[in-house]
Amino acid sequence: MNEPVFQDLSRFRLPDQFRGRPPAYVQLWWLVQWHLVRPSPQVMYGWRRFWLRQFGAEIGQGVLLRPTAAVTYPWNVRIGEYAWIGDEVVLYSLGQITIGSHTVISQRSYLCTGAHDFSSPTFDMLVQPITVGEQAWLAADVFVAPGVTIGRGCVIGVRSSVFSDLPGGMVCYGSPAVAVRPRQTRSEE
Repeated sequence: MNEPVFQDLSRFRLPDQFRGRPPAYVQLWWLVQWHLVRPSPQVMYGWRRFWLRQFGAEIGQGVLLRPTAAVTYPWNVRIGEYAWIGDEVVLYSLGQITIGSHTVISQRSYLCTGAHDFSSPTFDMLVQPITVGEQAWLAADVFVAPGVTIGRGCVIGVRSSVFSDLPGGMVCYGSPAVAVRPRQTRSEE
């Protein structure tokens, strides 16, 4: 009796131009990130913005990116003005990640644009973009799956897992995260 082949990793191949840059360029970014970005003092936000921009990221004015945040491929990242990227956030940017202005991605959150096709014996890569709208807040330890769009002003609760699009102006949480109630705001006085 022949058992089914669920995955044969010896046949796995990355698509041509998968990383979007030559291998030496990718390795150079990883060296810069490890030796110049991660050990930088907390207050050196401009330094970290500078290096991300040098490697192709579009980073808006006033972005606060913590030194322990990890960016796989900066040329696939766009971050709007005054956004905050917290400690140990991972922007697994195999595909495009767009983060809107005044948005907060809190500590240990993971935005993942890549996965594998588990129905394919060659375990093919699947890459889809992630978009997080302006003025959204992803609380601590939120996972966002490939292909997700999070609406403007949306709040995602702590340790939620986001596998499908979520609407703007809503508080959402759970695994999978769902919209629970509208986000309330207080007027400034």
